[in-house]
Amino acid sequence: MADPTLPLLWRHVLPADDGAPKRGRPPRVSVDEVVDAAIELADRDGLAALSMRTLAEQLGIGAMTLYSYVASRDDLVVLMLDQVLGRTELPPLTGDLRARLTQVAEVQLADWRAHPWLLDVVGVRPWLGPHAADRYEWQLSAVEGVGLDDIEMDQTITLVVGFATNVVRAEHAVRQAERQSGQTDLEWWEANSDELGRVMAGRDYPLAERVGSAAGEAYQAGTDPRRELEFGLGRILDGIEAYVARPR
Repeated sequence: MADPTLPLLWRHVLPADDGAPKRGRPPRVSVDEVVDAAIELADRDGLAALSMRTLAEQLGIGAMTLYSYVASRDDLVVLMLDQVLGRTELPPLTGDLRARLTQVAEVQLADWRAHPWLLDVVGVRPWLGPHAADRYEWQLSAVEGVGLDDIEMDQTITLVVGFATNVVRAEHAVRQAERQSGQTDLEWWEANSDELGRVMAGRDYPLAERVGSAAGEAYQAGTDPRRELEFGLGRILDGIEAYVARPR
């Protein structure tokens, strides 16, 4: 059976009335307005706070009326994901392979930083919507013609996008810890340095002490997502360039 979400995802390229509520009074809001309101709610309160009832209250409509627009919360999340991707104007991919893949990572970073609830989206088919399909086509164009086969092209994009997403995940975890504790990483280390020295007394960690001290001084925190991004992406791109250049 065909997925009923597909006509909603592709509503702007289908006949004008396709995907709109078919019964009852004329709709008070459009599908786009429903999805935009859901994105606004998730941006503000997180994906866990999004429910059909809460969204209906925000829109000023009944919960049952909302179900005439979209059949379930899961379907709504699929629409939200695609709509968010469609808000980003994809820049022309220019420069060498390294520069193009860096652009791919940067666009992913920007979107997921702006909408951290995207990190909690699981179990959806992300390439079914028009904007997600446009995004994937754009990403693949970064590696078209460099000597990779089709599977290698897909795996390269998956690697770069996955790394960028994990950087945002790490940043988000740091922000959540700071909000919950009321302390920055630096403040936590300063407050606990004496106690750590006491409980670890008698244990010998020469490498950890040397490297940890150097990292802490450089980061002024327990971690530095910006450095992790620059170093990690740089090494990934080194590897991709070497893989592309290898003798066939």
